[in-house]
Amino acid sequence: MENLNKRNYCIILAGGRGRRLWPSSRMEQPKQFVDFFGTGRTQLQSTFDRMARILPKENIVICTCKEYLHLVHEQLPEVADEFILCEPVNRNTAPSVAWAGVTIHRECHEARIVVVPSDQFIVDEEAFQRNVLEGLEFVADNNIMLTMGIKPSRPEPGYGYIQSGEPTLVSGINKVQSFTEKPEREFARLFMESGEFLWNTGMFFANGNYLRQFFHDVIKDIPYRMTALFDMDNADERMQYVNDHFPVYPNISMDKAALEMSDNVYVMQADFGWADLGTWHGIYECMQNNEDDNVVINSEVIMENCKGNIVRLPKGHIGVINGLEGYIVAEQGDVLLICKKSDSSSLIRKYVNEVGIRYGEQYT
Repeated sequence: MENLNKRNYCIILAGGRGRRLWPSSRMEQPKQFVDFFGTGRTQLQSTFDRMARILPKENIVICTCKEYLHLVHEQLPEVADEFILCEPVNRNTAPSVAWAGVTIHRECHEARIVVVPSDQFIVDEEAFQRNVLEGLEFVADNNIMLTMGIKPSRPEPGYGYIQSGEPTLVSGINKVQSFTEKPEREFARLFMESGEFLWNTGMFFANGNYLRQFFHDVIKDIPYRMTALFDMDNADERMQYVNDHFPVYPNISMDKAALEMSDNVYVMQADFGWADLGTWHGIYECMQNNEDDNVVINSEVIMENCKGNIVRLPKGHIGVINGLEGYIVAEQGDVLLICKKSDSSSLIRKYVNEVGIRYGEQYT
């Protein structure tokens, strides 16, 4: 088992801007670098801790961008410099995973790799560990892309939906039949009621050999590919290649590359309990716990005649709220947001843009 463990690797995606959680997530310090829940660990650190319990911590690669390189170094000093991949420009997650995959493949030709976001809420850590190890074991001997899906508990329009198709010989793993990103609420309801769809967790598994081939096959229309790095022995030469050619990569997410651009992708129905911590509504849904359905996150608040709100204030600030229902109240630094919780993702995107134009990017 020890030898198998050494072949297991993880890629943590930590380069996002996190604007859907504005203003608690700001451009200068987005959500993955914030101790959002007052646990003493940021979301990135918590994700690293979770994966380090499953596979060797020296086998964890962090993908980020140049604006946040210093934060990764500060928060994860145990990660070797060569395993912190700093994107020269933002090209979404697929090019980052391609670069990380080649980096890992150079280290271990028999690597089995799991890609995880840095902002997941996991309910059952033991089940998560079991599911991840099952996924790594499955891709060890199968040249496919595997993702994890969660049975929907509500018609959530902010998530992606994976339709399970033909079953494999392994129970709980099916070929992906279709993928729908962020459907309208009524379609999300139909998907949930059909029993054929799973929420997309944004986690992906593949062996190193297949991951290299996957990007070569899927992203066909560019002259330079990260797979070329595999044959470069000099670290400076590899970094120069990345700086020169990364900007020519299309802006493609790993979700799109795997679930929309490939027909060799499978889904495992996982049972660890999950939520995407990328939106206020997502956090609200996974944290409801008092009789008035208010969620107060690491804040000092007095609430009367209030229902269905989510509140997050800075330390040292006290909130007194009366008669509010169904709102987000979030303050960070010099920005206060009070916004209806329903369909807040699109509203917040609009407000971030308006504030940036009217008052300056420093407030976004």
